[in-house]
Amino acid sequence: MKTTFDFEKPIADLQLQIEKVTQVAEKTQVDMSATVRELEEKLASTEKEIYGNLTGWQNVQMSRHPDRPQTYDYIEAICDEFIELHGDRTVKDDKAIVGGMASIDGNPVMIIGHQKG
Repeated sequence: MKTTFDFEKPIADLQLQIEKVTQVAEKTQVDMSATVRELEEKLASTEKEIYGNLTGWQNVQMSRHPDRPQTYDYIEAICDEFIELHGDRTVKDDKAIVGGMASIDGNPVMIIGHQKG
């Protein structure tokens, strides 16, 4: 189940409505595409309104969101291959720092990122 904050409740409610309408349409074989399209438009405008007017604390909450993509997620999504490097000059390994050599569209790159534990 996706984690949501209080201010995201209208978005979650609309997503649930879209899901239910889609399930009913599939089950009953009734064309409800107009209703789904209307709900999706409402969802897009609600997201724009909510995320466009976040308070300072809400921005902090979003930056710490448990479902927010982290370094390994981005590496998996954009890299063809990734060779992770470990350790420093004193042979220690910081689990919060991810680094290594990768390939993106055949181009060699070095990736360094932060991974919350």
